[in-house]
Amino acid sequence: MDKTYMDVEDLEVYQRLCKLHIEVCDLSHAWPQEERYELSSQVRRSSNSSPAQLAEKHDDRHIRNKIEGINRSRGEDGETIHHLSIAKLKGYIEETTYSSYRNRYKECIPMLNGLEKSLEKHLLKSERRWIAEDKQPSSFDMKVRENLNAER
Repeated sequence: MDKTYMDVEDLEVYQRLCKLHIEVCDLSHAWPQEERYELSSQVRRSSNSSPAQLAEKHDDRHIRNKIEGINRSRGEDGETIHHLSIAKLKGYIEETTYSSYRNRYKECIPMLNGLEKSLEKHLLKSERRWIAEDKQPSSFDMKVRENLNAER
């Protein structure tokens, strides 16, 4: 059977974020015991929340909700980078380890932006966050406008 719908597990950004979460979990388990319910727990939760936000909203029927999931995922990436930065400052990880994770999380952000842009194509241009590259209204925009005009 040919697949016409992309599952969240098919998204490269989702796969990368899941892999990063597993690695962050392994990394944080080596931190001091007193951080077990503090920084260790926080970094594990934020690193898990990033792909979880994508999964939660992926099957939502409303475009705006899907976009909100992407925005939240991007925010969790930033929070995870922050927690890793604190771990570096506390001496739990080396600068090179921190930089590696930071760079890998930062690589996911343009992927999330691209996913958001692709979804925004289904919104009216006036409702988009990203500036549309084409100057002509899309066929979707034209149909929405026709429906709006017909209702008036």
